[in-house]
Amino acid sequence: MVAPAEFIPLAEETGLIVPIGEWVLRQACAEAAAWPDDLKVAVNLSPVQFKKGNLPQLVLAALASSGLPAARLELEITESILLEESKTNLATLHGMRALGAAISMDDFGTGYSSLSYLRSFPFDKIKIDRSFISELGKSGDGLAIVRGITNLGSNLGISTLAEGVETEEQRELLRKEGCTEMQGYLFSRPVPASEIAGLLSQHRNCRQADQYLLSA
Repeated sequence: MVAPAEFIPLAEETGLIVPIGEWVLRQACAEAAAWPDDLKVAVNLSPVQFKKGNLPQLVLAALASSGLPAARLELEITESILLEESKTNLATLHGMRALGAAISMDDFGTGYSSLSYLRSFPFDKIKIDRSFISELGKSGDGLAIVRGITNLGSNLGISTLAEGVETEEQRELLRKEGCTEMQGYLFSRPVPASEIAGLLSQHRNCRQADQYLLSA
């Protein structure tokens, strides 16, 4: 097993991330099509994929071949996509949004100009970086930042998702602050596609009011 942090930078450097990303998108949509209708799948997009200029067509093809409704697909980007060729990349984002897919900003709060992006593109979701979540219960700074992001999302009508939730204390603090979604080891570690059905069954039997998002 090779961790994403090891192979993704190399794949981006060599350009292999383009065919890999296309395969991941098709495979994720095909897997999610077999899940219960109320579950979504989130797929990360690399800045390198945007340079090809055909992402909306690839998304449409993946949805069509899998039969997955566009409303059940979320596409995650980082702010570096908006830093490079912003006009072209914004047009690509609008094209994918027009298909019915949701667009999420990953690692929100770690960049120097994230707030301006919320004005340039109507994101459906912002993901609170795990570095802030890990500080919950340890320092007031982490809680203050999380509170600020969740309030911002609420006022703008944007969902907020906390990354890297590992403890019940973190979950309760996030719930009290109004965070709408969470992901992390508290709910599950990454599992092979063959184990997803069992994981979903387990969560459906024991979950309360939490909403879960599976990411690819």
